[in-house]
Amino acid sequence: MPNFLEEEIKKFARTNPLNRITTMDNTFYMFDDPLVSFADGDDPIFTEYKTIIGEFHLTPREALVLSNRSAKSVTTPVSVVCWILPYTKEFRESSYDSGKIPSQTWAVGTANARTFVFSLQEHMVKLLTNMGYLAASPQVEPYWEELLINHKYYSNWSEKHMAYAAGLGTFSLTGGLISERGTSIHIGSLVTNLMLPASPRTYESLYANCLFYKTGKCKLCIKRCPVGAITEKGIDDEKCYNYLLYGMQPLADKYGIDHSECGMCSIRVPCESRNPAKKLQSASKK
Repeated sequence: MPNFLEEEIKKFARTNPLNRITTMDNTFYMFDDPLVSFADGDDPIFTEYKTIIGEFHLTPREALVLSNRSAKSVTTPVSVVCWILPYTKEFRESSYDSGKIPSQTWAVGTANARTFVFSLQEHMVKLLTNMGYLAASPQVEPYWEELLINHKYYSNWSEKHMAYAAGLGTFSLTGGLISERGTSIHIGSLVTNLMLPASPRTYESLYANCLFYKTGKCKLCIKRCPVGAITEKGIDDEKCYNYLLYGMQPLADKYGIDHSECGMCSIRVPCESRNPAKKLQSASKK
């Protein structure tokens, strides 16, 4: 069953037309083959998130019950399915020479990426429910919400924290996740009462894949941020969010889209498409 789910997610990415970008002279994929991993829904880390993130953050079991209101409780095992969608080389490189703002390809593509991501989540939920299992993708449920607390944004279901729990990567100076395919990615997840084998977390710390936390060097993401939202202390969520909401609007208006993602801190950096600390980690084990 784990292999079947992984192959279904990869098949969707390869065949769904929403994962295509058409430019004036080319058509190419927006996302490469996904990375897929699993977590035990009763892993203690999900209870710890209520302290680390906030009491409002849902455990997988709580999310599954909320999503299936006919079920007052779920007594069977619960699993989390997580996937990383890495942006393709061609898609990332479209913004290499665009200065401090993303290219048209990136702006329009990332605006449409959410439609693809939500379609994948809905497809996988429908697949599992048709097989007789409970399943839900909390990010597309009505109860999902973002909260601004002390100038930092939180949600009651954090995709990057799900991916961390499932062994897919660690955190970075930007607040994003650095996976084995880097940080220029999109993350999705679902929760189900299908029992799946938990993937191991092989990293030794929350920031094991980030060169800044590993060596004190790099800091290229700080230079890449167009509004100075990233410092050695981390990211100013409110400054970043306000830039996305207001500063990027002229670009969105220019290309006739509702909004535009920035992502400049995730390209032309060592962690763009790989785990840059992997060699350091291997050397330390010798």
